[in-house]
Amino acid sequence: MRPFLALRDAAAGAGFDLVPVSSFRDFDRQRAIWNAKFRGERPALDRRGRRVDMTALDAGARVETILLWSALPGMSRHHWGSDIDVADGKVIAAGYAPKLEVGEYRRGGPFAALSAWLGANMRRFGFYRPYVRRGRGVQPEPWHLSYAPVAKPALAKMSVRLLAGAIRGAGVEGEAEILARLPDIRERYLLDVDAPPRMRSRWAQLRAR
Repeated sequence: MRPFLALRDAAAGAGFDLVPVSSFRDFDRQRAIWNAKFRGERPALDRRGRRVDMTALDAGARVETILLWSALPGMSRHHWGSDIDVADGKVIAAGYAPKLEVGEYRRGGPFAALSAWLGANMRRFGFYRPYVRRGRGVQPEPWHLSYAPVAKPALAKMSVRLLAGAIRGAGVEGEAEILARLPDIRERYLLDVDAPPRMRSRWAQLRAR
């Protein structure tokens, strides 16, 4: 994606090696992550980032717990080709393995400087963070960037009917509980996010010339 490469070049000029930790993720991969968390085979976290014993929860509670940090298959923004998780490759090259935890991107964390730079510069290239507010839906993910010109129209197409069609019979754990509360899940975890920038990105401006 050329806008990301332009953002990456700008970050390099500021002394950062902006690298993707995770980018496009298809339905099958998201389902594998979801099912492993549902079964307790992969760590699932509460709102404070503490590990949860999934085997002690009923199916509905498992669904709610997973949604705090992982998207429902078919509802992940990583499906759209617009969203990417990033870190500073210079820190990684020094031997640090990113965990994609909030503390890594806050003051004193290994990616704090990059996070601050992105906050001041990413919107010029059409990128923004959809998960900033700590609320009733997805928890803050300062590593997660979204390219607004692609993400905005994709989000508009994510109807309950479309999502239900993707989930039904697809082997997603907790299917009955998901379908029963899908309108609420869509509202809280897909739509209740931070809005994209209203300004035209520098990339869009350049293409319009």
